[in-house]
Amino acid sequence: MKTLSKSKNAMNIQLIEGEFKSNDALDLITQMIQIKIKFHENKIGKSETEEDIKGREAKIKRLQNDLFELRNMINSTSKGVKLNTIINIG
Repeated sequence: MKTLSKSKNAMNIQLIEGEFKSNDALDLITQMIQIKIKFHENKIGKSETEEDIKGREAKIKRLQNDLFELRNMINSTSKGVKLNTIINIG
C-alpha cells in the first residue's frame, strides 16, 4: 500500500485501502463522517453569518443522509466491503 505520493504542487495520502468485514467498514466510515460533522458543528459555533451557518447545516444534513444510505447498503450485504480512501491535496 502506497501511503504518500507527492508532485511539485500536489500530495496524495492513502488513508484506507483494502477489504473489510461489513461491520468494520461501517465503523471506519461512521467515525470519519462523525469527525467531519463535528468539524462543521464547531465552525457553526464560531460563524458570524447566517449564510455560513445554513451552509454548514446543509453539509451536516447531507453527511447524515449519506451515512444513513451507506448503513442500509452495507447492512444488506454479507460479503466484505472494499474501501479506498485517498486525500488529494493540490
